[in-house]
Amino acid sequence: MKVEEEILAQIQKYDTIIIHRHQRPDPDAYGSQCGLAAIIRATFPAKKVYQVGKNVKGLSWIATPQEITDDIYKDALVIVTDTANRPRVDDERYLNGKALIKIDHHPNDDPYGDICWVDPSASSTSEMITELVASLAGKLVLTTEAARMLYAGIVGDTGRFMYSATTPRTHRAAAQLMEYDFDASQVNRILDEVTPEVARLSAYVLENIEYTKHNAAYIVLDNETMEKFELEDAGTAQVVPLVGKISSVVCWTVIVQQKDETYRMRIRSKGPVINELAKEYAGGGHPLASGAVLEDLDQLPAYVEKLDQIAASVTEN
Repeated sequence: MKVEEEILAQIQKYDTIIIHRHQRPDPDAYGSQCGLAAIIRATFPAKKVYQVGKNVKGLSWIATPQEITDDIYKDALVIVTDTANRPRVDDERYLNGKALIKIDHHPNDDPYGDICWVDPSASSTSEMITELVASLAGKLVLTTEAARMLYAGIVGDTGRFMYSATTPRTHRAAAQLMEYDFDASQVNRILDEVTPEVARLSAYVLENIEYTKHNAAYIVLDNETMEKFELEDAGTAQVVPLVGKISSVVCWTVIVQQKDETYRMRIRSKGPVINELAKEYAGGGHPLASGAVLEDLDQLPAYVEKLDQIAASVTEN
């Protein structure tokens, strides 16, 4: 039995289904989680289907998570989408269900769940959910609203189809979704828009970014700076691809101080692999897009040196 058929069999088996995604969600986390929930609701109207996790205001246009009580997990199927490792799952109650399924497109460094469907060749988990419906030949109902959510997830995780993970397969999935009656151009515009606060932060980043000898780049945004721009960590996501638009930059990191005084790092690359470096700093992710953590800025010089060495590998070749 194919893994897609195994997943459908589990969905058919349970009357209650609870879908989780990762902390600090992005459009793909929301799109895959809530898109799958909408598909299951449309296919099986009698089932109770929930999408849970912290609500992020900037993504509420995609969908809104729900708050549920602990007792709902009893005898429930739990599905976790777009979450590579267990510590990143939003809401620890994901372990309280009767069965667990993992659906993800990140490298499978932390396999978990009774069923684990991971495909790192997919551009996004939303792409995988789109293909799940297609592969089951009419056994799942894809609604217009679900198509909009999944399209937002694909567009968000591919950077409007500019990232290297974009393949002909990605465009085929997006085209299938665009057959439904939603405004794809509006989704694109929303994902491309920035608030006045983010616009001001963008200018600050471009003025203050630091460059290494071999064209790596980085910037540190501390709590004082974030307060100045009236932003929290989630508001910095849109400046991360901005650094990559600089033609000379090979790889880069946007480093944001957290409320617990640690520093979240968003690491990106135009070619050289950076996820092994992320693993050295309690992180991981895709070869060209990863996240990690600095415990304090004493670690920054060593990290920057390693990032520079990765950039140098391109120059040397």
